[in-house]
Amino acid sequence: MSEKHEEMNDTLLKMQGFWQKFQKPVLIIVAAVVIIGGGWYGYNEYIQKPKEEKASDIMFNAQKYFSMDSSNLVLNGDGQNKGVLYVINNFGGTKAANLAKYYAGVSYLKLGDFNNAVKFLKDFSTDAKQIQLMAYGCLGDAYSELNKKDEAVENYKKAAATFEKDEANSAEYLFRAALLLETSGKTKEALDLYKDIKEKFPKTEKGFQADKYIYRLSIEKN
Repeated sequence: MSEKHEEMNDTLLKMQGFWQKFQKPVLIIVAAVVIIGGGWYGYNEYIQKPKEEKASDIMFNAQKYFSMDSSNLVLNGDGQNKGVLYVINNFGGTKAANLAKYYAGVSYLKLGDFNNAVKFLKDFSTDAKQIQLMAYGCLGDAYSELNKKDEAVENYKKAAATFEKDEANSAEYLFRAALLLETSGKTKEALDLYKDIKEKFPKTEKGFQADKYIYRLSIEKN
């Protein structure tokens, strides 16, 4: 037998030995991958997807009441249709439940229940920047009403920075942050924000008004 054939036989024997030794764990791993992949597909197709659809159906009426500023109906439903609190409590992990937290937070804010407004708005997040802007802004309003000024300013700044293409709302929330800082005696920080409004959003209502606030604080500073 040639040296080359002997080398090939040795390699083959080593491969056979490896398979005999490790075939069980390898098969277990392969089976696990198949089971997990199939389980994930089954979960999404037969559990998560129907859950998402049912939650979205319930949200339809809540969204209608939200557009009508009927906050109690948004939260609790109208007797025939459930509200967003039901969606949050029963359809956790769905996109609809996440959006329901935004509706709940804003509704509680309008009702003057600022602690619940904070609770739900803090737990909401979205990639839709225009909605996230408004969520941060509303969270700032809720904190401001609770006299938590630092948290309010932080969220107003987040709102202003989230989607600057919405110049009117970005300028508005930056202005609220500046005004809150000014009334808290933090005039240097307030002045900087008024200047930011003038620089970034000159064509907005707050951009036009910025000069008088800058002038006043500059006079007071000197």
